[in-house]
Amino acid sequence: MEQVYVSYPSLDENKQHGAQQASSQSETAQDKLIISNERPWKPWRSARSRIRGCAIRVQNAMLCLAGLEWYCYAALGVLMALMSFSMDLTVAKLLKAHHWLYSCLEGHILLQFLCWTLYPACLCALSTSFSHSICPQSAGSGLPEMRTILSGVQLPDYLSLSNLFAKLVGLICTLSAGSTVFLGKVGPFVHLSNMVGAYLHRLYASACGTKQRRTQGDMLVVASAVGVASCFGAPISGVLFSIEVMGSHYSVRDYCPCFFAAVCGAFTYRLLAVCSGEQETVKALFKTRFPTEIPYQPPEIPFFAFLGLLCGAVSCVYLFSHRCILRFVRANKLISRFMATEKTLYSGIVAFLLALVTFPHSTGSYMASQLTMRQLLSSLLDNAQWNSISHNATLLEESQQSLWQEWSPPGSSVYQTLGCFLLLKLWLLVLACTLPLPAGYFMPVFIYGAALGRFLGEGLAYLFPNGISTETLSVINPGGYALVGAAAFAGAVTHTLSPALCALELTGQSTHVVPILIATLMSNAVSRSKHQPSFYDGISLVKKLPHLPSLIRACPKLSSVQIGPFVAPAGAVLQRGEKVAGVQHVLNNSAESEFPVVDTHESSSLLGTVTREQLQAFLVENQNEVLCKSLEDVCPIKPVKLQLSTGTTVKQAHCVMSVVREQRVFVTEKGKLCGVITWEEMKNMIEALAEEI
Repeated sequence: MEQVYVSYPSLDENKQHGAQQASSQSETAQDKLIISNERPWKPWRSARSRIRGCAIRVQNAMLCLAGLEWYCYAALGVLMALMSFSMDLTVAKLLKAHHWLYSCLEGHILLQFLCWTLYPACLCALSTSFSHSICPQSAGSGLPEMRTILSGVQLPDYLSLSNLFAKLVGLICTLSAGSTVFLGKVGPFVHLSNMVGAYLHRLYASACGTKQRRTQGDMLVVASAVGVASCFGAPISGVLFSIEVMGSHYSVRDYCPCFFAAVCGAFTYRLLAVCSGEQETVKALFKTRFPTEIPYQPPEIPFFAFLGLLCGAVSCVYLFSHRCILRFVRANKLISRFMATEKTLYSGIVAFLLALVTFPHSTGSYMASQLTMRQLLSSLLDNAQWNSISHNATLLEESQQSLWQEWSPPGSSVYQTLGCFLLLKLWLLVLACTLPLPAGYFMPVFIYGAALGRFLGEGLAYLFPNGISTETLSVINPGGYALVGAAAFAGAVTHTLSPALCALELTGQSTHVVPILIATLMSNAVSRSKHQPSFYDGISLVKKLPHLPSLIRACPKLSSVQIGPFVAPAGAVLQRGEKVAGVQHVLNNSAESEFPVVDTHESSSLLGTVTREQLQAFLVENQNEVLCKSLEDVCPIKPVKLQLSTGTTVKQAHCVMSVVREQRVFVTEKGKLCGVITWEEMKNMIEALAEEI
């Protein structure tokens, strides 16, 4: 058996060990740092070194070609195209499942009724419940809020990743409800693009540090263009949309990045359709086959202009009804209390009512309710004359599988179907706009305008079967009127011209450029009369968002309101002869990074500003001085390049701060410092003005 010997240290040895331990405490931290800096052993050190060297060379080569921000723009376009295509694919599968289930229940009207009504009601309820449980800000279009953010006012949680996830899932559920609910995806998708753009800008800022050349606002403007381009594969109209709708002040330097990112998104979106087998080659999303030799006759130009006036008049009715119902929902105590606590139930009830009206065995048979949103637009853009086909047995047999037959059910004409669609869908869309879920409203008004133009085109084709002109034989193309009506009505609702270009890019039909522009200009002239707000301006007014351009367009007299009553105190102010005690007091009681400097506290004449770092250096320099120096002897006072007067209007102040991207501007009167204007005060000013409307 082995013996184990244990030695106990003596008392002197314990004292000596304690002394050594105490003397080595100062070296412990340094030893830990040395140990922490030691790299653990890893295999294949030489291979990893070669790979790292190759990666650095590739990175340097890429940065020689373009800056990091351009790769962020390309990544934004590709990511949004992938998101848009995946969303369309998922929605198409869910709509196909609904159609399959409905067709399997053929002969059982009660079961078909339950399938038709409960499916969209459950999806809308799920969309509302999911989006509000994750992020309540994900409901609605998101475009009015993004316009507010781009104008300089920050809104919390509207660019968060939780909002991105909630809006993405909620929008898929909303679109899967189909044409029953009659809502689109453009607005929420632009919001999604802005959220992805904000996240990419954070990555870009962390990679570049202080060397970043682009602000978050620049990235959001680019993301707005990418959102539209990735929805329709229309890059040019996406850029024009970002200029007209999103930005109150558009910078020319954003022009090329917007086009670059929009082309990346549109090309990727169209290329994915080719790779999936949906299309044979890269082409327009709703390719039309209008005749190119004589697309329309010159005598038809007045009818296109009349269509623009008609679309403008109908848009005024729609916009007024939309604002009234939103105000009613917010003002009515019973409904507002019900929506505050039972949003999910409200969405389910409204979706059920919408499905009840569009049930195919009732009024839905006169509204082509079994067609999806994409099928509705494709059928309305058909260049054939439906009325003549329905009265021709030979042509009727040849087009048995055509979508237009949904517009001509047995026992009714296309005029009755289109009239019923126009009469009912307008009010159903107004009701659907009250749903508290992620939804877009551009595609519904685009389709409604196409139906309005189709109705006029079919009527003209009936009145002039051989064409309007007697010199040449050229029949009227109702699909051309549908295309013109879609652009005109969407432009009238949004107060923009980008829908005209969007209609051309969606269909690839360049022959109708002149009629589309004429009708869109005429409709805008009517809808903008008497300072009527656009669709997005109306939402901003009802929600009382601090978006000054919307308020001024609705009430032009607000542009003359001065900022004097809203100026905030300047806070800690230093004088040029300030000593150490005064500087120390300011630093201890203020967290500002920059301080105004005046001549004296009595005169308050603004000389410039000094930074917190300069004041700290001032204290260090005067720490060991016997004769303490004053502030102007040590710190260089930076002149204030931009300042406002108390007589400056709110519109002018907002314009200046938006263009120069300033967060704080000093307000003076005859050179004397009166206060400061920040974006927080600007937000309070705009909210106070919104209460007056």
